[in-house]
Formats: sequence, structure tokens, C-alpha cells
Amino acid sequence: MAYANIVVEREGPVGIVTLNRPQVLNALSQATMDELVDAIGGLEQDEGTRCVILAGGERAFAAGADVTEMAAATPSDLLAGSRFLQWERIRRMSKPLIAAVRGYALGGGCELSMLCDMIIAGEGARFGQPEINIGIMPGAGGTQRLTRAVGKARAMELVLTGRHMTAEEALAAGLVTRVVPDELVLDEAKRLAREIATKPPIAVRLAKESVLKAFDTSLEAGLDYERKAFYLLFATEDKTEGIQAFLAKRPPVFKGR
Repeated sequence: MAYANIVVEREGPVGIVTLNRPQVLNALSQATMDELVDAIGGLEQDEGTRCVILAGGERAFAAGADVTEMAAATPSDLLAGSRFLQWERIRRMSKPLIAAVRGYALGGGCELSMLCDMIIAGEGARFGQPEINIGIMPGAGGTQRLTRAVGKARAMELVLTGRHMTAEEALAAGLVTRVVPDELVLDEAKRLAREIATKPPIAVRLAKESVLKAFDTSLEAGLDYERKAFYLLFATEDKTEGIQAFLAKRPPVFKGR
């Protein structure tokens, strides 16, 4: 399917969705978010895709929401438009999602990167929630996910001042997975995605869900979820294949069954 604001590609088991509005630094318009949800939904349903990369451009992953769309918006407009339903759909993506970030990841762009399971950042990447500078605040999860990632004190400073965080600071704070030279960001994201794609798909899905439960539930509830997911995997063909391959000292061939 052809899109106006994004580009979708597949390289073997890896899907790549690239934001493509360079003239506005990939500002996240409603149309862009609609296309993004459609593309990610399609890759999720595609059995041949095992991991997905979400990328931006050289200057910006996404520099924020499309402010022109919000200029005259009222509370009732935002409520009636269910503005954040697309974000929830991306959050529920069952397959691993990797953000490949170069340049600015600000406001909605930072929030979008934090919806992903891992973030590969270029050395020149900048993260932040500068909404305070235009009289509003983060609304797509910035106050919650940023706080969980970097802690209360640092998140409070970033949200209340609008300061940008460097890639190295983001790495030290636990926001990103790793930092590489800008020109290697997509290559590193692909390398990581290909590695994950070799693993058993059902185990990957349940392991991802279990890690996310650590943020959504109590320790007791999270441990209960993990234990049940662990038991469930003993009913899969991939578990049998993985153990037999290990004992035979050969590479496993996982089929997602």
C-alpha cells in the first residue's frame, strides 16, 4: 500500500517503517499517525515479519506533534477526535518494535520512541518533552514513560524546563538501548532486529509482554504472569526444537508454532 507520510519496506523477517515528512521534521499529524497504525497493523498480521523498525530522517526522528493542527483545537475537539487511540494501538503491538533515532526526538517524537521496546540512537540524537514552551504538557505518555525510564527527578526537570537530553545522557539514564555513530543507526537497528528475528516468535511475544508487565502491575502480579507464560511455552513446537537443537549442538529452526 502506498502512503503519503511514511514509507514501508521489508527485508526478510524485518519490517521497516520510516516517517517521511522531512519538510516539517516528521511532525506527527493525525494523518501520519493513522498511516503509522495501519502499516504497523499490517506488519503485525504478516507471519513472515518477526521484528519491526520505526525510523525517521537524518535531521529528525520526529520533532513533535503537528502544532498547526492543535492551534485552534478545543478540549471537546480532542476528546471527540479520540486523539490518542492510535498511540494505544502502537503500544499494543505484539511484535518487538525498535526505534532508530537520528536527530530530534522531541515532544510526540520522544513519546513515540518510548512506545517502542528498544531505542537505537545516533550520537547526535536529542530527546525531550518541550511542550511546556508552548503552554501545554506531554499528552501521549511523556510524563509517565519518561519517568519510568529515567526516574522522577530527571523527568521532572525535562518536562518542566523543556530541556533536550543528549544521546549519551539518555543512554546513561536508561532511556535508550545503545548509542552509535549517526550514519550507523539504521544498520545497528537492522542488526538487532535480525538477531531477534532468529528467536522463537511465541517466546519472544510472551517475553515482551512479561517485561512490559513490570511497568503495569505489582511485582506479585508480574511474577504470576511470567510464570504462566513460562508454562505455556512448554506446549510449543519451538520449545521442543530449541531443546533438541541445544542437546544435539546444532542451530535451532524456529517456526512460530
